[in-house]
Amino acid sequence: MPSTSIRKTEYDPASRTLSVWFVSSGKRYDFDEVPPETYVAFRSAFAKGRFFNDHIRDHFRYRRNPE
Repeated sequence: MPSTSIRKTEYDPASRTLSVWFVSSGKRYDFDEVPPETYVAFRSAFAKGRFFNDHIRDHFRYRRNPE
């Protein structure tokens, strides 16, 4: 199901970086040291915004990507 809050995600398994683009701001944030199983669960989640809030936000160091 498409998310109303998350526009796009990408994951780099080599660096374990999860990139998340948000619908409302259009901004991209990169989350460090995200385990691959967390990314797989995120991609599979029915409510991606809820999964993000419960399992990613405030659990991993992040930075806003200026692109």
